[in-house]
Amino acid sequence: MKASETNFLKFLQGPKQFIIPIYQRKYSWTLEQCRQLWNDIIRASNDDEIKGHFVGSVVYIEKGLYQISAVPQLLVIDGQQRMTTLTLLLLALGKAIKSNEEIHEITSKKIKNRYLVNNDEEDDLYHKMLLTKSDKETLLSLIEDRDLPDEYSTRVFENFRFFIDQIYKSGINLNKLYHGINKLIVVDISLDRDHDNPQLIFESLNSTGLELSQADLIRNYVLMKLEPKEQELLYKNYWYPMEKGFGNYNESSIFDRFMRDYLTLKTGRIPNIKKVYSEFKEYASRQNDSTIEDILRDIYKYSKYFVRLAFQTERDQEINDILKDINSLKVDVSYPFLLEVYDDYNNQILTKDNFLSILKLVESYVFRRAICGIPTNSLNKTFSTLSKELDNDKYVESMQAAFILKDSYKRFPDNDEFTRELKVKDIYNFRNRNYILRKLENENRKEIVNIEAYTIEHIMPQNKNLSDEWREQLGEDWENIQKKYLHTLGNLTLTRYNSELSDRPFIIKRDIEGGFADSPLRLNKGLGQLEEWNEEEIIKRGKRLVEKAISIWGYPELSNQELAAYKKKPHEKDNVTYTINDYSELTGEILELFEELRKRICNLDTSVREEYKKLYIAYKITTNFVDIVPQKSRLRLSLNMAFDEIHDPKGLCRDVTNLGRWGNGDVELGASSFNDIDDAMDLIKQSFEKHREERE
Repeated sequence: MKASETNFLKFLQGPKQFIIPIYQRKYSWTLEQCRQLWNDIIRASNDDEIKGHFVGSVVYIEKGLYQISAVPQLLVIDGQQRMTTLTLLLLALGKAIKSNEEIHEITSKKIKNRYLVNNDEEDDLYHKMLLTKSDKETLLSLIEDRDLPDEYSTRVFENFRFFIDQIYKSGINLNKLYHGINKLIVVDISLDRDHDNPQLIFESLNSTGLELSQADLIRNYVLMKLEPKEQELLYKNYWYPMEKGFGNYNESSIFDRFMRDYLTLKTGRIPNIKKVYSEFKEYASRQNDSTIEDILRDIYKYSKYFVRLAFQTERDQEINDILKDINSLKVDVSYPFLLEVYDDYNNQILTKDNFLSILKLVESYVFRRAICGIPTNSLNKTFSTLSKELDNDKYVESMQAAFILKDSYKRFPDNDEFTRELKVKDIYNFRNRNYILRKLENENRKEIVNIEAYTIEHIMPQNKNLSDEWREQLGEDWENIQKKYLHTLGNLTLTRYNSELSDRPFIIKRDIEGGFADSPLRLNKGLGQLEEWNEEEIIKRGKRLVEKAISIWGYPELSNQELAAYKKKPHEKDNVTYTINDYSELTGEILELFEELRKRICNLDTSVREEYKKLYIAYKITTNFVDIVPQKSRLRLSLNMAFDEIHDPKGLCRDVTNLGRWGNGDVELGASSFNDIDDAMDLIKQSFEKHREERE
């Protein structure tokens, strides 16, 4: 590797060509980066004290297979964003000079011949810089002053127009602008392909430009080390079709999300979204029996499933409708599992009917949990390991069993719990309220109603100052009835006549044009036959809609005999069930202390579980975060953390690393009176937060 500081304009001069390899990302600088660069150059132009302004490094491969012509062809590894932007600025300056009648230190022709083209060459070698795909054709069209291609690069063109506009709006002296550009300094870093590792160097650079996404890093890692012909082949067959599949979403973090889900599927671990690249490198290094092409082919295959899931582009309308429902619930944590199921369906391991059944099970599982207020922060781990619980020979049945057997914070709410919670749920302020009403309205309906064209109507009005007619219908307890049932399912419907219905009495709402009796909606069925609207009718309608909901969002049904085949055979020791009565030390004041402390711990979050073990009581999220060992004169607490992780300003904790103790973790403290509880909770919360973050 050779590195030297040099003037940017001198760096561009002479016969040479900078090629942006196909594995590099597209030109992506925004107006914000262009404006910052412009301001830096203007400041350098106007300040004689500034002798030079550093704009970063340009790293390229100098030797090896690429050194094949009289014009050195240099593959740019890092710095393409700055080089492209400065090329656009030079092009804009040349155009401004050409249209200006004054005499300048440099001509438009010299700018073009020195910095934009290799004047003595022809065809592709004529141009100093070759970008990728549409970026390339757009830049060449601007340099050659011809019409833009049909699919031109908006970033290249917009940034060029930005510099044109800035030159004219600022009124800057063009000679001064050229002097400012001439103060720019870069570090010229040339690599020897036979001796340097471009990928390692690329990763270690601290770029001053736009941060690379995890997908950018993965693409470079996969393609950079290959020979040019192989790069072209793999890019054309896999990576480019994958980018096209993601479409405009490729500009965001959607590809990073896909790679996280892909790696979760392949490894069983959920990578941090910011560490997807490092996880991918580790995964790829373990695929000893697979070539880069094998890995890329597999990624491309799963990317097609991901696109169908995330953007609902499945050609089968029946499947696509369920995917839309699942995405309405915003449960993309299920994607690693659904990617695997999609592959089984694609490979005909699953029939279409079974595939639909599994998608509906996922939808019901997520929706019922949302209605019952079960925290969602464990769902990613539930779905990341779900496929391991399935039997391909009994795919649907084994998944039903897996869901039925989940308990605590992973549970699938049964009909009793779902009914109880849905009856009283505040649906109006529920995030998925439109989804619920749409499903209830359109179930088994061929002529689908677009509920987005409707507004939600409270049959019993929201107005706290109800009219005398409404108070009379609801009875003496009208205030409590309104408060209790206002936003519940039984009192909500849809209408296009919200302003006409308003707070009017029920009979007028029923009989007015467009009212309940005149409505074509199934949600309004039966309202036209009622003479009054009161607590009894709200309860009746709510019950009817809840019964419909139970059939829409079904609970898996297996007989006890079928379910028994999936239950784990308990070990003999697992048959022992412990209760609070098994701890002889929990009496008197220590018992009262324990009751207060356990209440405080359980109130940390609804996902906290309490389990009585033989010698201690465990409190868990996904794993133990604190264990309580009852003793005669105190409660001994074990925090599941390394001792150097705990923040203990009062010095209450003891390091028990490598010491034999009941409970989990390296941190121990005691609580012997109610005065100790606040300090103990401050320390327990640290362990709780640590394990909650790991779970998320």
